[in-house]
Amino acid sequence: SALLPLLLVLCVHGSRAELTTEITQGLDNHTAIAVVPFGWAGPGPAPEDIAWIVDGDLARSGQFAPVNRADMLGRPSTQREIFYRDWRALNTEYILIGRLSASGQDMRAEYELYDVNRQVRVHQGVETAPISEARMLAHHVSDAVYEKLTGIRGAFATRLLYVSVTRVPGGKDYFRLTLSDSDGARPIVLLESREPVMAPGWSPDGSQISYVSFETGRPAIYRQTLATGVREQLTNFKGLNGAPAWSPDGKTMAMVLSKDGSPDIYLMNLDTKKLTRVTRHYAIDTEPTWMPDGKSLLFTSDRGGRPQIYRYDLRTANTERLTFEGVYNARARVAQDGRNVVMVHQVSGDFHIAILDLVTNRMQTLTSTELDESPSIAPNGSMVLYATKHAGRGVLGAVSVDGGVKFRLPSRDGDVREPAWSPYMRR
Repeated sequence: SALLPLLLVLCVHGSRAELTTEITQGLDNHTAIAVVPFGWAGPGPAPEDIAWIVDGDLARSGQFAPVNRADMLGRPSTQREIFYRDWRALNTEYILIGRLSASGQDMRAEYELYDVNRQVRVHQGVETAPISEARMLAHHVSDAVYEKLTGIRGAFATRLLYVSVTRVPGGKDYFRLTLSDSDGARPIVLLESREPVMAPGWSPDGSQISYVSFETGRPAIYRQTLATGVREQLTNFKGLNGAPAWSPDGKTMAMVLSKDGSPDIYLMNLDTKKLTRVTRHYAIDTEPTWMPDGKSLLFTSDRGGRPQIYRYDLRTANTERLTFEGVYNARARVAQDGRNVVMVHQVSGDFHIAILDLVTNRMQTLTSTELDESPSIAPNGSMVLYATKHAGRGVLGAVSVDGGVKFRLPSRDGDVREPAWSPYMRR
């Protein structure tokens, strides 16, 4: 069989598509923070090094410079154990300490954040989670610290979807739809196929995903429930079935179908499966994405001669062109504020990731690599994930929306492409 569906419980750590992190550009004015190893009161060793995960999250944001553990002059886990002069000697601005405990199958983290120069506690919190979700507990701690020090909600306790491709010389490639933590850890193969898998996307509550699979010999749109692995084929029309995109209320899916001629945008009611045709044009209309208010769609069309981004108003049926700078703009994705739109933007023959401010109409190019595609924006609007090439391989790249922070998430094996950043997940 060309298809090997795998349930969530399988391949958690054995996936060959695990990602690593390579920070390539950060801010000049990093905030120096010491994330001290958390104290542990449970039996045996702690299930995860929570402080190390938090350290990595904050470093990856590009806004923090964590103190190297080897340089730490102490390992405090309570306030009275903090000797501020030691941390000032390391030019540390903040120190995060914590204590871990276990009860049955659950884990508890108590943590405190201190301003070293003012010698005051600025934040404290408690996180609990099953021991099996210790890494996600750490990401929640990272989110709290990040929000306290930046004023922006953290997005470390989110998930990524991506497609990894393992090349088979002289044979068919393996395509794996993979789910991971936001740092690339704990990869889970959701679907493995010898036929292409593409266009993964998330339901608004993060409980389901959608994607296009060629397992039947032609493209078809599927949705899958993460908790059970149950999947449903939504389309099987002749021609193109692609680019599924969930509406903000989760009740409708926009998609591209060519069953009536040229590729056009359609809406499917996910309860009744009734289709409504949105665009009717001889040109190619594709890559729909919803505005956060659910009242309009952005899509790519070459109706003006070259691919550009258009907006379709679902109430008035009016269509307007949004992009005019550059000969090619495609694959739009909208931040939750409804203001910033990221896209693939061609500059001097190269394809980069750019961001368009819908209020000022200012376009800013964020990346400088040559073949960047498939942008996906973090739920807090701070970072953009995308697919690119590095050293001849497909890797995931990330860039902050101001262009100041950049890092790569290459796979340990094979190429990775088509990333999709999850919404905030229900706890």
